[in-house]
Amino acid sequence: PVFPPEINDVSAGEVTFLPGARSAWHTHPDGQMLVVTHGTGWVQERGQEKQVMQAGDVVWCPPEIEHWHGATEETSVTHYAIQTGVEWGELVTDEEYSQ
Repeated sequence: PVFPPEINDVSAGEVTFLPGARSAWHTHPDGQMLVVTHGTGWVQERGQEKQVMQAGDVVWCPPEIEHWHGATEETSVTHYAIQTGVEWGELVTDEEYSQ
């Protein structure tokens, strides 16, 4: 199929984080959509409080806003991540994760 040029660079993947697992800090040039399909996890923008995300939630991470997402300490979480690109930053420390 032929797709419009604005979606040619879109990628999507299903990601599962086991309890305690999380991404590194990162940004997306055009933002990122997380569609949570199983479990409970957290998402956090730099400088903000962690937010709970659960099966059925759709989470929008705005363009160029540094954030991370992953499982809680006791539950796994699975989501589809939809974005056009990513720039990875430093690892989320145990202290940042536990706040």
